[in-house]
Amino acid sequence: MDPQMPADWLRPLGNTGLTVSAVAAGGGPIGSMPEMFGYDVPAEQAIDLVTQLLRSPVRVIDTSNGYSDGESERRIGQGIARAGGLPADYLISTKTDGKDGDYSRERVRRSIQESKERLGLDRLPLVYLHDPEYALDQGLDAPGGAVEVLVELQREGVIGAIGLAGGDVKVMHRFLDLGVFDVLLNHNRWTLVDRSAGALFDRAAAAGMGIVNAAYLGGGLLANPHGQRMYGYRPAPDPTVKAALALESLCQEWGTDLATAALQFSLRDPRIHMSVVGISKPERIGALLASVNTKLPEEFWSAAEELVPEPSNWLDPVAP
Repeated sequence: MDPQMPADWLRPLGNTGLTVSAVAAGGGPIGSMPEMFGYDVPAEQAIDLVTQLLRSPVRVIDTSNGYSDGESERRIGQGIARAGGLPADYLISTKTDGKDGDYSRERVRRSIQESKERLGLDRLPLVYLHDPEYALDQGLDAPGGAVEVLVELQREGVIGAIGLAGGDVKVMHRFLDLGVFDVLLNHNRWTLVDRSAGALFDRAAAAGMGIVNAAYLGGGLLANPHGQRMYGYRPAPDPTVKAALALESLCQEWGTDLATAALQFSLRDPRIHMSVVGISKPERIGALLASVNTKLPEEFWSAAEELVPEPSNWLDPVAP
């Protein structure tokens, strides 16, 4: 599998010194998260997927310590071992997670050690603070908290770049105020139907940060608007569902599909260095690469822009 990829397929991740592919494979489905995605992913299927990803033009897998209680990292590690090791140009990014209500500095160090052991890696080149909006009572950004220990681990050489990964735009701004993060990952808030992250991405771009746009399919609505009426892992407002259906019709008029348009919306944004999409089956790699190589004219994008729901329907309607 070696299709001709766009000239800018490989690019710097902001000022981190890391090189990434324009699209990364999201590790959530690799661990099997039926409660979130609605289907189970058998272990052998996931491990085979990892080995094929390592041979594909996709050069990044993004995972997390907390995905399926570490099962995503375990399966990725098994795939790496089966492939004979991680290629020198491949990036595995992961996230540090609290556990059982504990997001202390001690837990962060344990989380990093667990990730290294599961993945079989001596050093983690990119580690995100994960979902701080759900642990604000843990003092993550206070002296001695989780952020401080990540900086310590970076100085010790245990991890490379430090990332901030989450959803809520206001919380993301609060943590960027600390000035220690190299990469920003935001999910579900810069898509065909939601523009909540606009000012956040502007701020990160001005600071030279790596910018990662995750869940550009909105958790599934922009892959299949006829399925569950969910967006961003919660019930979708009627105008958002209506917009997704209208966008699907627009795509049909232009001879493409909604998932491809959703990806191209993210890829065409010059602020975004990498777009993340969950993959569960090896055969979907080819379809993803075909979507990467599908270009849509400006007339399509002008028509799509007219279908964006009003800001009151976005996940974070009032952004800083």
